[in-house]
Amino acid sequence: MKSLRPLVFWPTFLVLFAAVIASYINLEAFLAVASGLNEAILNNFSWLFSLGSLYLLVIAVIVYFSPIGHVRIGGSSAKPLLSPLRWFSITLCTTLAVGVLFWTTAEPLYHFMSPPSSSGLEAGSSDAMVFAMSTVFLHWTFTPYAIYAVPALIFALAFYNLRLRFSISSMLEPLFGPEIRRFAGLIDAVSLYALVAGMASSLGTGALTLAGGVGQYMGGETSPLRLGVIVAIIVTTFVLSAASGLQKGIARFSSLNAALLLILGVFAFIAGPTIFSLALGVESFGVFIDNFFTKSLFTGTAGEDQWPQWWSIFYWAVWFSWAPVAALFLGKISCGYTVREFLRVNLLYPALFASVWILIFSGTALYYQAHTGVDLYTILNDRGVENVLYELFQQLPLSGLWIPVLLFIAYISYVTAADSQTDAIGNLCTRGLTADSDLNAGITMKVTWGVIVGIVAWVMVSFVGIDGVKMLSNLGGLPALFIVLMATGSLWVWLKNPDQLSRVPTLTSNKRDS
Repeated sequence: MKSLRPLVFWPTFLVLFAAVIASYINLEAFLAVASGLNEAILNNFSWLFSLGSLYLLVIAVIVYFSPIGHVRIGGSSAKPLLSPLRWFSITLCTTLAVGVLFWTTAEPLYHFMSPPSSSGLEAGSSDAMVFAMSTVFLHWTFTPYAIYAVPALIFALAFYNLRLRFSISSMLEPLFGPEIRRFAGLIDAVSLYALVAGMASSLGTGALTLAGGVGQYMGGETSPLRLGVIVAIIVTTFVLSAASGLQKGIARFSSLNAALLLILGVFAFIAGPTIFSLALGVESFGVFIDNFFTKSLFTGTAGEDQWPQWWSIFYWAVWFSWAPVAALFLGKISCGYTVREFLRVNLLYPALFASVWILIFSGTALYYQAHTGVDLYTILNDRGVENVLYELFQQLPLSGLWIPVLLFIAYISYVTAADSQTDAIGNLCTRGLTADSDLNAGITMKVTWGVIVGIVAWVMVSFVGIDGVKMLSNLGGLPALFIVLMATGSLWVWLKNPDQLSRVPTLTSNKRDS
């Protein structure tokens, strides 16, 4: 019998509700407290975020080439829930697709025109350009996907092979034993809080992005009413998609999103500065590989440089805050595939896709900034991140056709990311889900959380400002970091004794999608 887990649902709901009320009553005090906590976390734990993110990538490589790489998730006779192509499209679109879409044009401009003070690089120089693009490779390829993939793999093996509960605490049970279950509610609630705040931040940013695009056609200011309508449309779409189940809404939206991203990328590559992007991309990727460990562990302490806290470590905190709950969804859809197949689809292939995307869009943005009269950096500072991509497409052929398509892709990107997370949230708040049951929390739970996320996002962007909810999300990064790092202890247990992952009942009732 499925029922609500009150110790997971209510604490998360009440904390978010209290934060929204506090920010509305006294915005300055709210931002001061949230900003102070964020700064303290980033300053005191920058070394651990840097080391932890690199560690997850290293352990992913170790696991890939280890004996457990051959273990099938769900047992030797388990059948895949999804075809390989559909599995990859869902993984790609539910993790970093939204950020990659807009930040790969905006972020390199920041690094190109404002490199770290301790680097000695001259703003706008050729060295700063290579630094900018190689840094985007660091932030959006292998490391963030490792932060998602490793906990997702641990959950998949614990849930399907060891038949543990649908809970984040199940990732810790192979290491700590059944005693960890007494803390399951607390662990799940902390992780859920970080994800829901992060979803509200993402939805708020998405609403602003879409409102900016709509404003190009309708004119007028971005009012709370316009934002409210956009948020309502997005929430309704992703809730209906999540409620329809994995094989229908989520899979179909993800397939459409992946296809549109591919078409958009091919067009930009052909219509943009193709040779420049290729040459700069190859050179920057070489610098990224050559300086990978230095870049990954750069904390800025020696030179009293705040750049890593503003960028790399901030990113690691964001990825970690989303990772535990994202792991539930990514692990849930992986049944029937081997560990090596899992790491390829959840880490290697998306990272390579992101690398090509960066080559095209970061290269194009840097070309127009450095070699034409288009000052994208001023647009970035004056009008915001989302307007850089729209302005970039204004410079390409057929912009009148592509900008509406870009708006639709942005909309679909937010929907596909949100519906998978809503699915995971609903499951996490539901009691009684097992590997042999229907992993569907029901429409009521998904509608509830969709509405909560939508209201928080709308209130924040309309009356408070998006920075507040972003900081709320990042505060979850520290406990999530500890949860994920402790969960890797389960991998070391399995690496020493891989047989325990094979001596389990097999899961044979799943049907592969067509």
